Amino acid sequence: MSAFPPAASSAEAVRHFAARLSFETDVSDVAAHMGTGAIVVVDTRSTESWDQGHIPGAVHLPTADIAGHAATRVPGGTTVVVHCWGPGCNGATKAALEFAKLGFPVKEMIGGFEYWAREGLPVETGEGVVRRSPDPLTAPAAAVSCDC
Repeated sequence: MSAFPPAASSAEAVRHFAARLSFETDVSDVAAHMGTGAIVVVDTRSTESWDQGHIPGAVHLPTADIAGHAATRVPGGTTVVVHCWGPGCNGATKAALEFAKLGFPVKEMIGGFEYWAREGLPVETGEGVVRRSPDPLTAPAAAVSCDC
């Protein structure tokens, strides 16, 4: 068995983790800031995926359309939070790159739509807004708080 790699220095860890937090956010933080004017959530998935279910209040702007439509769909100066399907998809990373190229402040929502839905947050479909029961393996039970 090989040796466990040493941890980075505290100074290196501070730089690394601070940088990650400036590039990424999670579904809980996004849910807490929706409707405050601090962020605009952009769903970068296909129209078929959007129609299947999406975050209420999100803007639908597939990655291929960002360069041509971001200026008219997303208020300038507002932090853009992009998401795609989930952690196994790099669509949000590609979308974040496109927004950054256009000069928008941007973060990627880690976990994507999958974790939004799995944590029992509201999902809008053609029939209205629904809340599913949280997946007990991805969201704390009612009596327990992640408190992060």
